[in-house]
Amino acid sequence: MCARYDEIENYLCGANTQEPFQIRRLRRSELPVNTVKLARFLIGKTLVHDSPSGRMSGRIVETEAYPIGDAAGHAFGGETPSRRSLFLERGRSYVYFTYGSCFMMNVSSEKSGIGAGVLLRALEPLEGIALMERHRGTQRLADLTRGPGRLAKGMDIDKRFDGVDLCAKGPLWLGAGLRRAGAIGVSIRIGITRQVRQLYRFYERGSPYVSGPKRLRE
Repeated sequence: MCARYDEIENYLCGANTQEPFQIRRLRRSELPVNTVKLARFLIGKTLVHDSPSGRMSGRIVETEAYPIGDAAGHAFGGETPSRRSLFLERGRSYVYFTYGSCFMMNVSSEKSGIGAGVLLRALEPLEGIALMERHRGTQRLADLTRGPGRLAKGMDIDKRFDGVDLCAKGPLWLGAGLRRAGAIGVSIRIGITRQVRQLYRFYERGSPYVSGPKRLRE
């Protein structure tokens, strides 16, 4: 199914001859110095991967916050070599391998030396859809980047990008939104066993690209 919005709809329905989207790179000064606020701020913003094979981009439609002192967050156990990126200045990538099968991507979210992050859970695909299909082995648009593991695989993000500055010139970066985000929903987080009642998950209501059970997408 094509997206509801005209510009995106034209692209996804076959108008692939149009010029690439003009996406402005986010400045670090625009990012809130607060994990929960950043998780909400990122809804509607853009994730871009300028790979050797071509550009892939998508609108961020779902995030989860793992703030300071959160027992469910990777930073809770303190800084280690593998978690170092979570303790960098806000706007850095933290990429880790999990479940023995997939990578996931977070954005560091506090001042340098303080560990916390925002998990990117889902994107609405914009550019490089054929590349995403190749990476994921499916042509089902709604499933290309729905869920954090699918997101990383579809966008070809792995440990190579751990610690990357997402606000600086480079292949992986955060961009401003191409249009205003719709109504933002808030819920408990998905798939965790600690701090399970915290309302730290944010998503664009009504988006077909949001992950999770139906009751947590409406």
